[in-house]
Amino acid sequence: MTGPHHEASGRRAIAAGTIGVANTGDVIGLPAEVLTAARDVPAPPGLTNLPPFPLCLGRTDALAWLRDTLSQDNGTAITQIPAVHGLGGIGKTTLALAYAHHHRRTYSLIWWINADSPTRIEQSLAGLALRLFPAWAGRAAQDERTAWATTWLQWHPGWLLIFDNVEDPTDLSPYLGALDGGHHLITSRRATGWSRTIRTLPLGALGPDEAAELLCSYAFTDGTPTARERQDARTLAAELGHLPLALEQAGAYLAQNPAVTIDTYRKRLSGKLDKAADGIDAERTIARIWTQTLQALTDRNPDAVQVLYALAWLAPDHIPISLLETPGTDNDDLHEALGLLGAYSMATVTRRTVSVHRLLQAVLRSTAQAGPDGPPTGRQAAEEALVRALGPLDPPTTDAVTPWDALMPQLIALAATRPPGQRDDRAAGLYHTAAEHLCGQGHDARSVPLREAGLAQDERTLGDTHPDTLAGRRRLALGYQAAGDLERAIPLYETVIAQCAQVLGDTHPDTLASRDNLAGAYREAGAFDRALPLYEAALAQYEQHLGNAHRDTLISRNNLALGYQAAGDLERAIPLYETVIAQCAQVLGDTHPDTLGSRGNLASAYQAAGDLERAVPLFETVVAQCAQVLGDTHPSTLCHRHNLAYTYGSAGDLDRAIALYETVLAQCEQVLGSTHPGTAISRGNLAAARRAAGNTPG
Repeated sequence: MTGPHHEASGRRAIAAGTIGVANTGDVIGLPAEVLTAARDVPAPPGLTNLPPFPLCLGRTDALAWLRDTLSQDNGTAITQIPAVHGLGGIGKTTLALAYAHHHRRTYSLIWWINADSPTRIEQSLAGLALRLFPAWAGRAAQDERTAWATTWLQWHPGWLLIFDNVEDPTDLSPYLGALDGGHHLITSRRATGWSRTIRTLPLGALGPDEAAELLCSYAFTDGTPTARERQDARTLAAELGHLPLALEQAGAYLAQNPAVTIDTYRKRLSGKLDKAADGIDAERTIARIWTQTLQALTDRNPDAVQVLYALAWLAPDHIPISLLETPGTDNDDLHEALGLLGAYSMATVTRRTVSVHRLLQAVLRSTAQAGPDGPPTGRQAAEEALVRALGPLDPPTTDAVTPWDALMPQLIALAATRPPGQRDDRAAGLYHTAAEHLCGQGHDARSVPLREAGLAQDERTLGDTHPDTLAGRRRLALGYQAAGDLERAIPLYETVIAQCAQVLGDTHPDTLASRDNLAGAYREAGAFDRALPLYEAALAQYEQHLGNAHRDTLISRNNLALGYQAAGDLERAIPLYETVIAQCAQVLGDTHPDTLGSRGNLASAYQAAGDLERAVPLFETVVAQCAQVLGDTHPSTLCHRHNLAYTYGSAGDLDRAIALYETVLAQCEQVLGSTHPGTAISRGNLAAARRAAGNTPG
């Protein structure tokens, strides 16, 4: 794990040292008062965030399989974890929701988690903290709420967590291993990539009778179908592949258009071309239904279709309706359009939010028409909504929750869905601002979609080698590196260095900073034969052009010591750290972040050398100072706290090590992401510490 070493102008911060890999184990945790609060806060009886009970027909065997699987013990402390996988629209979410409602009285708490990305998982867990401990969580940052919720789940047994729509099985690694006091239920379109401890249930289409019954349940809300209508329903259900989502959509259409018979609808549907989406037949089938529904909506209320296309470019879940409203105007037309979308089952609308199925969003984006000089349908409206909401506001300078934090998922989704080659993105300025805001909070890895979209706009408007474009490219490389994606970070750094040297000059601060960043990436990749010469060359250039005591020179000197330490050359690393610390304290101040970074690195070097008498107190001092100066969840604070836990473990104090590791792991998952190498090391060290504690006499 490394701390940040990025700043907009090419200035850098002291790179924090790497975390140690435990042989016997180590640990970390939340501040004592937070851990005590998590342990002592009870859950209200029946606490849940479940959506309403769904209509779930023909899944009796699948529900029984889930209950049997969750009730079995596989010989360890971890209960069998079921994952339900299948095509989009097959009914995975409905099955999981039905299971949760059927058995809600057997669990102390049930929490539904949107799991299509690590960020969405963290947001869902942060929402759990807000429900359990609103007095504290209402003032806390999202990182702190998520860490608190994770700790609460570790203290309290008997819960059910439902991870819905998992895109990458590795996103669940931090939770499935650390949280073993309850049940986990997973839904996903992924059929492969699951660990051996997870039992998977392939979910197929409904049977003919159940499919026809489901269709009729949606279509005939005010009456009973005739025998002929039931037969027509069976015929239509067969043509729709017995897919629950397709049946729901068709039924909603028929309910809204009672003059249209089932047979008429089927004949219209069969004349449609599967032009809405490429991919598997099931998804094309659903796309056909949506195409027909969109035509009906266009005839009835064109505004509803425009709203739906705007929603396609945003996050799928819980889009604030206020984001779509125009302040100071009558928004009745918008609310009527949303009501119609809900009636046609094209969106899930509550009093404050609207959600759209991911597959529908993909179909809409793929079919959105773009003019010769304009963006695709709905894209401009989505951009303008976020500009209207965020454009007048400066990003917060504190951890208080603000519109920037609340709308960040929408802005990231807008950036991630940016059409290739788009000429004019009205939200481009927001991408840069939001990325800097995230990085200022230590969320460098989360800034990647924003960095990519902002860079694409700069390349188009400023040119490929404009200084601002080069700076954006370097920031993107830093984001890749923070996310642990060195395969993309290293070649991008190499490109930036060559371009900076050509455009700005070989000794320009941005060129030197990029060279130092590349050396850091090589170091993280273990390529010391490439990292050390690059570090040494960069330091020589800094000393020559900026002087021996310039801040950038001090940073470069620290990073060279870090390279020596990573390569195992402590005889050169320790005295170089000591020199840097003395110079930083004199030039920058004793508690400047750079001074603290080098001091923490020196403590790590002492630990590596086996000098625990000097390592432990120095780490304790650095952690306290970093928490005060940088913040409790800043990556550098986490790095030093982890290393302190490792040092406790090395000294044989496993109780303090384990408690500290637990805190660090929860915080690392939020700040760095669940798949970052630093998070993985922290997770491994915690497991090793627990094993060591179990083998310790007494």
